[in-house]
Amino acid sequence: MNGTPVLAVVCAATVYAADVAASETKQQRDARMQWFRDARFGMFIHWGLYAVPAGEWNGNKGYGEWFLEETKMPVSQYEQFTNRFNPVTFDAREWVKMAKGAGMKYIVITSKHHDGFGLWPSKQGAWNIAATPFTRDPLKELADACKAEGIVFCFYHSIMDWHHPDYANRRGYNDRATGSPDMDTYVAYMKGQLKELLTGYGRIGILWFDGEWERAWNHDRGVDLYTYVRGLQPSIIVNNRVGKGRAGMAGMNNGQGVGDYGTPEQEIPPNGFGPGVDWESCMTMNGHWGYNKNDQDWKSTTTVIRNLIDCATKGGNYLLNIGPTAEGTFPQPCIERLAQIGAWMKVNGEAIYGTQASPFRRACAWGKCTQKPGVLYLFVETMPKDGMIGLSGLKNKVKKAVLLADPGCAPLPVKAAADGPIITMPAGRNDPHATVVRVEIEGVPQVEPARVKAGRDGSLVLTADDATLQGNGIALEEKDGVPNIGFWLDTDDYVEWPVTAGRAGTYEVMAEIACPKGTEGSVLSIEVAIGTATGSAQASSKAALEVTVPATGANWDSFSRVKLGQLAFGPGSGAVTVKAKTKKGEAVANLRSITLKPTTNRKQTMVERGIYEPRTTRTTRKGSGEEAGVIPGRVLCDTGGRVRGVSGNGEWLSRSGLSRVYRGGVPDAEDPVSCAERDPSLFQGQETKTGVQAGLSML
Repeated sequence: MNGTPVLAVVCAATVYAADVAASETKQQRDARMQWFRDARFGMFIHWGLYAVPAGEWNGNKGYGEWFLEETKMPVSQYEQFTNRFNPVTFDAREWVKMAKGAGMKYIVITSKHHDGFGLWPSKQGAWNIAATPFTRDPLKELADACKAEGIVFCFYHSIMDWHHPDYANRRGYNDRATGSPDMDTYVAYMKGQLKELLTGYGRIGILWFDGEWERAWNHDRGVDLYTYVRGLQPSIIVNNRVGKGRAGMAGMNNGQGVGDYGTPEQEIPPNGFGPGVDWESCMTMNGHWGYNKNDQDWKSTTTVIRNLIDCATKGGNYLLNIGPTAEGTFPQPCIERLAQIGAWMKVNGEAIYGTQASPFRRACAWGKCTQKPGVLYLFVETMPKDGMIGLSGLKNKVKKAVLLADPGCAPLPVKAAADGPIITMPAGRNDPHATVVRVEIEGVPQVEPARVKAGRDGSLVLTADDATLQGNGIALEEKDGVPNIGFWLDTDDYVEWPVTAGRAGTYEVMAEIACPKGTEGSVLSIEVAIGTATGSAQASSKAALEVTVPATGANWDSFSRVKLGQLAFGPGSGAVTVKAKTKKGEAVANLRSITLKPTTNRKQTMVERGIYEPRTTRTTRKGSGEEAGVIPGRVLCDTGGRVRGVSGNGEWLSRSGLSRVYRGGVPDAEDPVSCAERDPSLFQGQETKTGVQAGLSML
């Protein structure tokens, strides 16, 4: 859990409004959510009076849709912008066609932002577009255009209202307000607005609430509003900001939540949130949501496309924002990028729409992946120099692989390899945004997770982004760009890492964790099972350690490295599992990493096994092939334990010579123990001097 509540995403255990959702079965909910899950790509539009000053006032050029709050301009003065809001060049059909041309499937527009100004001629007061010279209803025109083009029309509606006199958190600059605010009166006013929107504009796909974080709003009001909205349009989807459950920009729910899906803002979650969790990342195209004429820091087309890919490959949607001008037009850089995105989507949209998250635990070195039944879509963002795309860990047989950009061409060459299939990409066919390969496979994707292997010193470093998270709430998040495991609210949730331990011995166990003072005391069980992939009872080596989580600071971001104890286990492949035996406070802990470090180093291990001979004097090679100070049948190392050569029967082989007899080079030559134990046959000796294998056999 990150420390500053701003935005959030709903987990699978979200609490839905009772009256409407209690009777909704999983099948009914899935049917209601299906169009959203298939769409993957939508347009966000922030448009209102704040477009008139265009982000600039009294020499400050950094304003946007928060203009009123940030300038603290008296409301009576802000109201004068209505005289200048006359978007006569607004063309709803053009807007919708640009969204459709970009490959977007739905549009979410601000019916009312935090300044309270309504973008339709509402009967709930005069603070709306009817007070401007513009005599049309832009929301009605957009609703009609969306229906004509097959785009789902949606509303953003702010709970917070800086203009209304009865909104409980009234601003000091609201010089129009008198008396004491009455939140119940304000909620009745807002419900009146919503009834107009949900009964006068046809089918609405999403009600996208915002501005719920202030004390004026609470969970019970959120449940009531969700019920009210679903009562007006039972099939509508409502985001999680209708309630009070969100807890941070990373977007995971913390505590009681209301709504159907979550809304990370200006970021994409590191690994998504797993099956059964619906979410959507909303992001600007430059640095502002509302129009700012001076902000020319536009995201590139490649960045936007890769953001869309990133969301889809993690099982989420991408909501890309446009801030139109007060005249009713999209900024030219937006128009250009929408057209370029559309050109890419026209070829590759199959790999985005209706897909599910990647079966690969982490992004591959070459890019990302989505899937449909029997098909993988590979987004090659970094083309390997040799053009070889490895599907590491994939156990399925590949039936066919083709480029989406050229489906009629000959299938791409695919060869089987021990670590998974390898696809050879054609030369000169690299798309600068992402080259997409359609891979047909047999059966449901089966991917063996990558194992964490021991480092040169024998340590196992288990980071949050390498972990497999099991449970409904536990999730990966980030703080200062560093992933951590958070939202550990349930003792049934646990964390697991597949590992390969390099040696037998005793390991010091350390953790980098965060736990605020007052919530410490949860008990963790750290279990190691070597000999199986899953840590079953048949494991050849098992060990467990129970520890009590200490306080590390003032909040959930106060990370500290803590020594937890020691574990002893043997070498081989298996799993490390961390479970919560008890939960003392709000959550168990936030966890960045677990490190298991051998209490003896590699040099000591080699000495104990009789294969290490310290190099105490500078040696020179003699013409006879002997080397001074070398004992036959030993590995020659320097004082740091680094391999310098192998001796046998009075003859000598340098490390460079060793590389010629090790298939594929010597990536493990720095650690002869683990290298030779893994596969002694890799050292052949056909091209070496006599006695090399004799020396290696002692490993």
